[in-house]
Amino acid sequence: MKKSILFIINPISGGKDKKHFPSVAERYLDKDKFTPRFVFTARSGHAYELALKAVEEGTDFIIAVGGDGTVNEIASAVQGSRSAMGIIPCGSGNGLALSLNIPLNHRKAIERVNLLRISPIDTGILNGSYFFNMAGIGFDAHISHKFSNMTSRGFLGYVKTAFSEIVKYKSGSYRIEVDGKNYDRTAFMISIANSPQYGNNAFISPTALLNDGILDVCIVKPFPLALFPAVVLRMFTKTSQYSKYLEIIKGRNIRIVSYDHTRIHLDGEPGEAGKEISISVKPSSLSVLY
Repeated sequence: MKKSILFIINPISGGKDKKHFPSVAERYLDKDKFTPRFVFTARSGHAYELALKAVEEGTDFIIAVGGDGTVNEIASAVQGSRSAMGIIPCGSGNGLALSLNIPLNHRKAIERVNLLRISPIDTGILNGSYFFNMAGIGFDAHISHKFSNMTSRGFLGYVKTAFSEIVKYKSGSYRIEVDGKNYDRTAFMISIANSPQYGNNAFISPTALLNDGILDVCIVKPFPLALFPAVVLRMFTKTSQYSKYLEIIKGRNIRIVSYDHTRIHLDGEPGEAGKEISISVKPSSLSVLY
């Protein structure tokens, strides 16, 4: 019996034109296995609404065609259900897709869907909202807010924003509680990693696993500005964990009190959380094609 599959397409993610995606998918999707439908999003939050409706209708596979924000919306609707999610990566970072070894090429990503390989992954929860790849407070959250207002997207735009903002950004003071143990830290940023990387193969916590029921609290300590390129290089060489400027604490229940910064990001999408955030993990709650 054929499986129902819905492709939810964000037409503007990553600044890439996707009007021809349905014809590409029709060409390479195995029609003996799937009955496909295609829908384009029209606004922020629309992908979540479409995915939730598809879950309620019992759709077997719901595919995010977009970037990390689109993936987050769809995964938030699919987690905890009997449906499974797939990804055709089309964003600026593609963090979760890369962590699942999903090809960036559309044809190859669709052919991967045809294999029908499914694996459960964990869901992170921050003050009631979901994340699946990475959440954060501090500099990366600050950049997410800046980046969200830019008309020019893409990796280079992100890098330019980071370099322009770092010279004036001030580290913050935090009280961090991980599984009942307290830590007082001054931090440039704190990333909560469900996967090893932010995206673009920049690894903040190379030992993080998507399905171990644990989150990695990655505390980036203040460092001399001249060492910023070296800190970034460590991410791209999977050696971040050896830096004296990075502390990684693994845990399941996390509480962070910020004395300076209230901006957060969830899978790269900016948000506000107030002075205190509570984070937990929901193990093996999202089925994904990989």
